[in-house]
Amino acid sequence: MIIELPFPPASLSGHANGRHWAGKSAVTKEHRRWAWSAAKEAKIKKQPPGDIRIHVRFEPPNRRGDRTNFANRMKPYFDGIAEAMGVNDARFLPSYEYGEPHEHGRVLITIGDEI
Repeated sequence: MIIELPFPPASLSGHANGRHWAGKSAVTKEHRRWAWSAAKEAKIKKQPPGDIRIHVRFEPPNRRGDRTNFANRMKPYFDGIAEAMGVNDARFLPSYEYGEPHEHGRVLITIGDEI
């Protein structure tokens, strides 16, 4: 099962400057809620104890982004998915892949045995 979510904006980056914390908080909550909803809809299987493999394929809206910063934009998505699964996101063992740009940008997330 693949979870598809919007490409995370630069405002979710840990070094996003120029935004008041309340504005960033609203964006973070919105993306976390999307991830929670998508994970619930995907009906992800219960995972055994230990690490949970999670694979993220980034398909940005264009080629201008800094790929080294994409991963830290994923924190709200990981939090939402973990909450939907009833686990601590500290169990996630992420891997990343960088695809070609997609029309509006997206991330494709695969979890556990399905990787």
